[in-house]
Amino acid sequence: MKKGVLLVNLGSPDSTNPKDVRKYLEEFLMDPRVIDLPKWARTLLVKGIILNTRPKKSAEAYQKIWWKEGSPLIVISKKLQEKVQEKTTVPVGLAMRYGSMSLEKGLETLHQQGVNQVLVIPLYPQFAMATTETIQVKLLEIQKNKFPTMELTFLPAFYNDEEYIDVLSQSIAASIQDKKVEHLLFSYHGVPERHIRKSDVTKGHCALDEVCCKTPSEAHRFCYRHQCLETTRLVAEKLQLPKGSYSTSFQSRLGFDPWLQPYTDRTIERFGKMGIKSMAIVTPAFVSDCLETLEEIAMEGKEIFLEMGGTEFITVPCLNDSDAFASLLSKWIEHWQIKDLKTAIA
Repeated sequence: MKKGVLLVNLGSPDSTNPKDVRKYLEEFLMDPRVIDLPKWARTLLVKGIILNTRPKKSAEAYQKIWWKEGSPLIVISKKLQEKVQEKTTVPVGLAMRYGSMSLEKGLETLHQQGVNQVLVIPLYPQFAMATTETIQVKLLEIQKNKFPTMELTFLPAFYNDEEYIDVLSQSIAASIQDKKVEHLLFSYHGVPERHIRKSDVTKGHCALDEVCCKTPSEAHRFCYRHQCLETTRLVAEKLQLPKGSYSTSFQSRLGFDPWLQPYTDRTIERFGKMGIKSMAIVTPAFVSDCLETLEEIAMEGKEIFLEMGGTEFITVPCLNDSDAFASLLSKWIEHWQIKDLKTAIA
């Protein structure tokens, strides 16, 4: 058996042209694990409403953050892949859930190198229907139809991994050191509340209140809300942040259904109105800077804060292609190789 690794991120339009953005949004929003409505309702919403208005607005947003080399998320992901490849002996591929760097192309590249045992690393610390689960489902479908002899192993959510928390905490500390930050906001990508209930394997634990995420349960293995709150708690503990000096919020909501709260934009606005002059914000649901971090947070969020009377708005970069993160990924890959070897010997 020849082993290989596939890093998987979200994806990006091929360019800032509204046509490319529309194509990307259609694939993304028509995923039943992103907008989990009946197909007829999803089609009506996405193709009948969203795709008639959103591509132009999104294209303008992408234009604000686009790099000369291309999409920031794609460029950063490729650099991360290269660093991880330098640190391990097995082939390391890269694919995106949506867009032209497809999952099928990613598996095909590994297949051409003789790989038939793949460790899939979804580049999401927390589990969610719209991220980790859709990657697993799609890859298993491709594997069954195109690469039936290939074995896939999926790295589980690593939101509470001690070494990951160390790397994330060190990154935050480096960004806010020597700065008089009054409040640190942990902003995670939002999801509809119904996604949390749908992912509840106990079919009854998740109440979306202050108790359920703190009460031990099997549901936490797949509870995005719990995993976000736990990431915040562990980092705050690691950095010894005083109670009241940090909080958690959720960004990027879409539509009118209830999404996880509190909302990031309203939280930033409230901080400004409260008289907070200096705040920092970190986005631990993302490992790569992208539209949601570079435009929605670093630009729009800052504008809101300054308009409300704030004076200093610090954005903590994602882990991106940092040496520490690349080293951690390569360490997990090494452990996977050793674990499988021991299992085979036993």
